[in-house]
Amino acid sequence: MNFLRGVMGGQSAGPQHTEAETKYRLEVGIQAMEHLIHVLQTDRSDSEIIGYALDTLYNIISNDEEEEVEENSTRQSEDLGSQFTEIFIKQPENVTLLLSLLEEFDFHVRWPGVKLLTSLLKQLGPQVQQIILVSPMGVSRLMDLLADSREVIRNDGVLLLQALTRSNGAIQKIVAFENAFERLLDIITEEGNSDGGIVVEDCLILLQNLLKNNNSNQNFFKEGSYIQRMKPWFDVGDENSGWSAQKVTNLHVMLQLVRVLVSPTNPPGATSSCQKAMFQCGLLQQLCTILMATGVPADILTETINTVSEVIRGYQVNQDYFASVNAPSNPPRPAIVVLLMSMVNERQPFVLRCAVLYCFQCFLYKNQKGQGEIVSTLLPSTIDATGNSVSAGQLLCGGLFSTDSLSNWCAAVALAHALQENATQKEQLLRVQLATSIGNPPVSLLQQCTNILSQGSKIQTRVGLLMLLCTWLSNCPIAVTHFLHNSANVPFLTGQIAENLGEEEQLVQGLCALLLGISIYFNDNSLESYMKEKLKQLIEKRIGKENFIEKLGFISKHELYSRASQKPQPNFPSPEYMIFDHEFTKLVKELEGVITKAIYKSSEEDKKEEEVKKTLEQHDSIVTHYKNMIREQDLQLEELKQQISTLKCQNEQLQTAVTQQVSQIQQHKDQYNLLKVQLGKDNPHQGSYSDATQMNGIQPEEVGRLREEIEELKSNQELLQSQLAEKDSLIENLKSSQASPGTNEQSSATASAQDSEQIAELKQELATLKSQLNSQSVEITKLQTEKQELLQKTETFAKPAPVPGESEAVAAAKTTDVEGRLSALLQETKELKNEIKALSEERAAIKEQLDASNSTIAILQNEKNKLEVDVTDSKKEQDDLLVLLADQDQKIFSLKNKLKELGHPVEEEDELESGDQDDEEDEDEDNGKDQGPI
Repeated sequence: MNFLRGVMGGQSAGPQHTEAETKYRLEVGIQAMEHLIHVLQTDRSDSEIIGYALDTLYNIISNDEEEEVEENSTRQSEDLGSQFTEIFIKQPENVTLLLSLLEEFDFHVRWPGVKLLTSLLKQLGPQVQQIILVSPMGVSRLMDLLADSREVIRNDGVLLLQALTRSNGAIQKIVAFENAFERLLDIITEEGNSDGGIVVEDCLILLQNLLKNNNSNQNFFKEGSYIQRMKPWFDVGDENSGWSAQKVTNLHVMLQLVRVLVSPTNPPGATSSCQKAMFQCGLLQQLCTILMATGVPADILTETINTVSEVIRGYQVNQDYFASVNAPSNPPRPAIVVLLMSMVNERQPFVLRCAVLYCFQCFLYKNQKGQGEIVSTLLPSTIDATGNSVSAGQLLCGGLFSTDSLSNWCAAVALAHALQENATQKEQLLRVQLATSIGNPPVSLLQQCTNILSQGSKIQTRVGLLMLLCTWLSNCPIAVTHFLHNSANVPFLTGQIAENLGEEEQLVQGLCALLLGISIYFNDNSLESYMKEKLKQLIEKRIGKENFIEKLGFISKHELYSRASQKPQPNFPSPEYMIFDHEFTKLVKELEGVITKAIYKSSEEDKKEEEVKKTLEQHDSIVTHYKNMIREQDLQLEELKQQISTLKCQNEQLQTAVTQQVSQIQQHKDQYNLLKVQLGKDNPHQGSYSDATQMNGIQPEEVGRLREEIEELKSNQELLQSQLAEKDSLIENLKSSQASPGTNEQSSATASAQDSEQIAELKQELATLKSQLNSQSVEITKLQTEKQELLQKTETFAKPAPVPGESEAVAAAKTTDVEGRLSALLQETKELKNEIKALSEERAAIKEQLDASNSTIAILQNEKNKLEVDVTDSKKEQDDLLVLLADQDQKIFSLKNKLKELGHPVEEEDELESGDQDDEEDEDEDNGKDQGPI
């Protein structure tokens, strides 16, 4: 015990360690490690000595105390830690033993055990992870640390789980399914969210380990509704609440955690579902609030912009919401405009400008609606002539032609994203005209880009413009025609490509070759002087095909090309590295091969290719036709399936009804057979009397039931007649109301005509109902008559008494007669049942028609009331407008009189209008001094 205390005391003396102390560590480790492990195995009941043994092993293995030692000593101690860790885990049972000791609740055992296991994971993480992974309940034992009531153990348990889950997907999944998300989020909430201390940061880093590059855990996190619990993290309060260094760090990691869930590298379906959840729970709205707030630290603002970018990227609902966000300025400006102001402002930090560009790219990604809105701000019909507000398009044009090369590049790339995979906007952008100088006619945006390109500006500016032009012309033959229509463009490109320039200019040469190749590949041969074949002959004559292909290959061979192709986010260490855009690298990869083939193709191959294209287009149209046919057939099949399902249900119902009827028929047969047996058993003299008695025993029940049904039909008839009378009175009231004042208005007249037509239809329906009721009354009367006849027959049949002395033949004849009459009565009873059933169905149909008429009358009444209210409101509005117009005319007249009294000439309205137009033309000429949309 004293030996262990001495070792621990020596090791914890302070941060400054000598070589002698390192030597003692080596000697103690070599000589004592085996004995210390033996203590852990045999003295389990003595918690004090177990605690000392664990502390000593920690001091032998850990390098935490060596941070301030010189470099050589640090490297030596690290080697010692790795070597002792390797010795300890050489027997996997030692790690299993350590896991079992962590189940002890005693603080002096559990805490040093947590520190020792954490140190082992830091030294040889993958090997220790594998041992824990195969150990029964190993991870579950460690998860219990998060539930420990002692904060120091809980907090060190978080650090242990950080080391345990690093780069191990299997352990990450186990930890997640052991309810880690719930426990960590509870700790973050208890500690105060973003205002918490370093414990919050540690929990967030552990969450990052569990979620990053782990699609299974991300899905589990989303399905568990944990995204909703992230929203309070970003409730940062007002600008005066203060931003401590720890709060900035916490928020930075929180934002990174949001980005993990919506990273562009995640599967598209998983990303979109997380984006949807973030919008629905209000997380995106909270982030946009921080985005537009004042007093936010620069690094938090930059990371928030990047986070919002990925939350909206490619998800239409979130993109639409972002387009609607306004900055709290006076007057309010769209958030997109405010952000673009920062992007084209060279005084803003570089990382912030990159973040704004990324946000703009994500807003336009797969968002044709947003692309159209941006391009529309450049078109002449939508530009604000007053100059009171600046649009996104004007900011992009200003950045495109400013003196700052970084602004040129950012604006060119942003505008290229407004055209990405959108042929409609490429054609629309051809309409944009720019005023260059006073007295000169405006030029197109396309022409101005080529003009600046030919002026020999900075490489960054030229690269940006060339990327914009390549994006613009690709897959757009009309834009190619516009580009070739300027006779100076092709000679400029061929001259650039043909020259032998330095390495710095090789990238520009490659982009010029790409632009010329696009002009060939997407050429529709509408310009005779620049048809495909003539351009290829020009290349062969002035450049050479091999030289052209070599220059084209300079793009993909550039050292910054592969870096830009990896991630969509423009992340550059400094402005000079800002050369390639991610989406443009995909375009180069797509076009480089097809342009190479197009250059080497002969005219005959081109013709064949055109024919193949036409054939493919025809084939596509045929395929589309058949697709539509198949779609229609699918719809028909669905309808037929529904009909079959309905018919099956009806068939089952009919089968049930048939079964019931068969059973009823069988009952009647049984009753008839019973009567025959009873008649056969009685003597001939009693035959007729007993038969009549049996008949009287059955028939009165049938007759009584018929009476009840007939009485019910009578009462229903009276009820229907009373309802008809009510409807008649209601229709009369509607007629009288239609004749009320206000019908001279056009809307009221139309409504009255419609009401009259509907009332006429209702009358016709009511007449039909009345006729049906009359026919029903006739049928009821007929039934009553048949009932009386039936009663009379029954009484007549029951009167004859047996006569003594009659012969057996006469008795048999009477018996046969009785059987025939009984059969006839049964048949009549069956017919009466069917008639009653038919009457019941007719009664139900009449009730349905009455209900329909009730609803129609109610709808008509509501429409009539609405029309009356609309007429009243319109009259009131007209009266108010007339009063306003009269007041305005009076004011204008009084102002004119005052001007005349003051001696100012008052012009007529036509002269005023022409004067306004002249003023507007003067303003246009003044504005033309700046390069911007007109």
